[in-house]
Amino acid sequence: MLWKLLMRSQPCRLCSFRKMLSTQKYRPFLACFTYTTGRQSNKENKRTVEKLYKFSVDIRKIRRLKGWVLLEDETYIEEIANILQELGANETAIASILERCPEAIVCSPTAVNTQRKLWQSVCKNEEELIKLIEQFPESFFTVKDQENRKLNVQFFQELGLKNVVIGRFLTTASNIFHNPVEKNKQMITILQESYLNLGGSEANMKVWLLKLLSQNPFILLNSPAAVKETLEFLQEQGFTNFEILQLLSKLKGFLFQLCLRNIQNSISFSKNAFKCTDHDLKQLVLKCPALLYYSVPVLEERIQGLLKEGISIAQIKEMPMVLELTPQIAQYRIRKLNSLGYRIKDGHLANLNGTKKEFEANFGKIQAKKGRPLFNPVAPLNVEE
Repeated sequence: MLWKLLMRSQPCRLCSFRKMLSTQKYRPFLACFTYTTGRQSNKENKRTVEKLYKFSVDIRKIRRLKGWVLLEDETYIEEIANILQELGANETAIASILERCPEAIVCSPTAVNTQRKLWQSVCKNEEELIKLIEQFPESFFTVKDQENRKLNVQFFQELGLKNVVIGRFLTTASNIFHNPVEKNKQMITILQESYLNLGGSEANMKVWLLKLLSQNPFILLNSPAAVKETLEFLQEQGFTNFEILQLLSKLKGFLFQLCLRNIQNSISFSKNAFKCTDHDLKQLVLKCPALLYYSVPVLEERIQGLLKEGISIAQIKEMPMVLELTPQIAQYRIRKLNSLGYRIKDGHLANLNGTKKEFEANFGKIQAKKGRPLFNPVAPLNVEE
């Protein structure tokens, strides 16, 4: 959820982070695959189409998604299908994989087998591996920088990350494997030094680091300068080392991906909106780190939405975590509570706050309490004689 919220707020460090990805000597997307490029006409390769039909692949989907693969002179449909079959994929699964990731058929079988060995090194068995491929075929068939990927996997294993976590990185955070292993090692060193400089203990450092990486592997895509700049800024705002560690843990390291200018604007807006001192604002941020990463327009929209529902600034200040709710979710929850006769504007916002599961649990308790009579005159009294 936190990642989605960060993406909505569109902080400029995230923008610069994307720019960084595009400038790190990345080749075009097609260059991620080992394949021959003997395309000489715009006519589809008849043999390719026939072989795909043989495996019950919907050619229309491929034409719509990645039609260029049908123009290639050399493809490896049978070889790729055989590799998938060896891993336990049935005909339906193979067809689905090729339909969703057509570029698999132009990947060199040698490169795919190398990828297979790498992924097997972090999977319990072939059954687990084929499930991952079915879920994330594009990640598996991105066969660029294989030696670099191998070195990074070995480094993460030596660092103490569990294989299941590394497998998740391979499927959902594959960009970190584009980094040279030395760069990832450098970022790990910076994070370790920062933790110790902020007062963290040597004994707890490994646990803290592995948890941080597990929650947000994209932190490795930052630069050491960005980490240093963010920490210095927070110290200038009066946050103690212990409080900065708290923020890092709550924000799962996304703090380093935020734009300092946006943070400054958000802090200034919040200070004016809540009419509070620097000390009071710091306490609000510690309660609700979202005040750092939401942009001014997002904060303004959410505060105005709550005010329209009759909630006061004082109530929001007492429970700032409600700002993590979108206006739509906040309005829905207020309506549900109102249906029980619970006037949110006259009470505490704790019942409005929390995850969907937490809110539904609180709502159920209020509903049960409302439906329970205070005294039942018909019920017999247990009186001792």
